[in-house]
Amino acid sequence: MFQTSALLLLLASLGASASPVDLSARETTKEFVSPPGLNLTYSSPFNSALPNVVIMATGGTIAGAANSATSSGVYSAGSIGVEALIDAVPDLLNISNIYGYQIANVGSPSINSTIQLQIAQAANAILCAPDSTTEGVVVTHGTDTLEETAFFLDLTVNCGKPVVVVGAMRPATAYSADGPANLLQAVTAAASPLSKDRGALITMNDRVGSAWYTQKTHVNYLDTFKAPEPGYIGGFFNNRLFYYNTPATPVFKKTFDVSNITALPRVDIIYGHQEFDARLMEAALELGDVKGLVLASPNGGVGAEAIIARVAEQVPVVRHVRINVGMIAPSAEAPTANNVTISSGLVNNQKSRIQLQLALATGADPRETFEEPLRSILYA
Repeated sequence: MFQTSALLLLLASLGASASPVDLSARETTKEFVSPPGLNLTYSSPFNSALPNVVIMATGGTIAGAANSATSSGVYSAGSIGVEALIDAVPDLLNISNIYGYQIANVGSPSINSTIQLQIAQAANAILCAPDSTTEGVVVTHGTDTLEETAFFLDLTVNCGKPVVVVGAMRPATAYSADGPANLLQAVTAAASPLSKDRGALITMNDRVGSAWYTQKTHVNYLDTFKAPEPGYIGGFFNNRLFYYNTPATPVFKKTFDVSNITALPRVDIIYGHQEFDARLMEAALELGDVKGLVLASPNGGVGAEAIIARVAEQVPVVRHVRINVGMIAPSAEAPTANNVTISSGLVNNQKSRIQLQLALATGADPRETFEEPLRSILYA
């Protein structure tokens, strides 16, 4: 029995060492040159026959550590660095040349707009420069806010090359750690020409999702990331990447140029419920630095309309509901005293916050950003 198991492990390791990226038609790769201002912390031996992929590490469970290998739910996020992540998956170097940056090393609730801007601006400099030698970027990230950063990158890195955001549901020290396999697949997707012109991607648990649609749906389980309505756009079999369709862009996706943006305005989410007190929205404004709000409720509840109208005169208020799947359709008519909020369309609460921040930072009209072309399609 032991000999059989050992043989199976050997065969698996031999099979895994083969590159899952088609290199037969590749041109010779030039060495990667780090853009100014970025501190390159890892560089693999260069192989001109392989594509270049950059990994930006931010921490999270994929870099987490626990006191016991049996502990998969209690651990410290962001405990190991990008070099250790890469060293744990040696087959990465059969897929691409790997270059690593330690952008942060925190749990994903501590990721802020400053870090998101740093990642987006670095990814644009690495991927989109005329002399770029890089096929794709991978961002390792904690899962609690992974969808927000992935959505941010989907709207701000748009030169056609893949940005793949990946995490793990179990820490690196667990027997059942999913991070190594997820990272291997993320690099596979980033290095593949099949991933071009698909926007930012989320790869976990053998699935590939569009960052525009994909969200976290469960606190604990490995299959947490899903796109409930449109579904996954691809997957992996034996670490071989495949897509169900040719590249496509979400119809209602908006893009933003953040190359000259140094900070994003503060936007908060207010959670509504039965007996909701809309004065919480006014309290948020009294903090002084709030430039927009997302209202996660059925438009506030009975008696809240007057307060919502007063708040919407001061800052944009985007309306979604607590359920994160579905459409909040815009009205067919122009805004009135009873229709002052901006409908979020297909963008959920946490992503609405990101999109409103970007609209305000770049001078885009918030209502047009969320409601068009959806209104024109629904009421043509």
